[in-house]
Amino acid sequence: MKDDGNPAPDVERTADPAAARATARDRTNTGRPLRLAVLISGGGTTLLNLADRIADGTLHAEVRLVVASNDRAAAVGVRRAEARGLPTRVLKRREYSDAAAYSDAVFAAVRAAGAELVCLAGFLSLLVIPQDFSGRVLNIHPGLLPKFGGKGMHGRHVHAAVLAAGETETGCTVHVADNTYDTGPVILQERCPVRPGDTPESLAERVFACECRAYPEAIRRVGAGLRSGLDQAGGGGDATA
Repeated sequence: MKDDGNPAPDVERTADPAAARATARDRTNTGRPLRLAVLISGGGTTLLNLADRIADGTLHAEVRLVVASNDRAAAVGVRRAEARGLPTRVLKRREYSDAAAYSDAVFAAVRAAGAELVCLAGFLSLLVIPQDFSGRVLNIHPGLLPKFGGKGMHGRHVHAAVLAAGETETGCTVHVADNTYDTGPVILQERCPVRPGDTPESLAERVFACECRAYPEAIRRVGAGLRSGLDQAGGGGDATA
């Protein structure tokens, strides 16, 4: 998707000036790449954005594993991941009795892949995050949390709610995930305007352009913390804007 306007006046980041260098080559590009597991429940567009940033050298990382929570809505995402040569597993949420049992299976796969950071990319199943991954699970939300968050608030639902509320701006939020929906410390937000005549679809396109910049930047920040050993207290991902 493309932003349908001039990004200079339309986008405002609430992070520090370093966040504006989202298209610059990753300055942490030393040593081994950050090992990622990316979790999806749909078409995998966020996954593809991360894969593109890795390919162009602006994100010094590698995707060790893609986990899909279903084989229906995520079928396109799985095909896209496999087409990129990414190791992919389908762990169907409906085959597990509860969130704890499902989370055990997901994180067992993540550990086996050697991933050190988990990126939720349109992943709709609630996870129970184990202690060894506390601060190491990120989520991106298509709105400015704490507004328009919580169970059921994803994708088009968020954009429709923003329009119904008469908001004049929206954007995206990258945060450290915890064991509830859309809570946890915020890493950064990026804002864009809501325009007269917007629909949920036009707003989704503009917000996705924000997401494409914000998520790689957040991963860079958390990765820098992990490489510096800041995760030893279990809070390596808790970097706030």
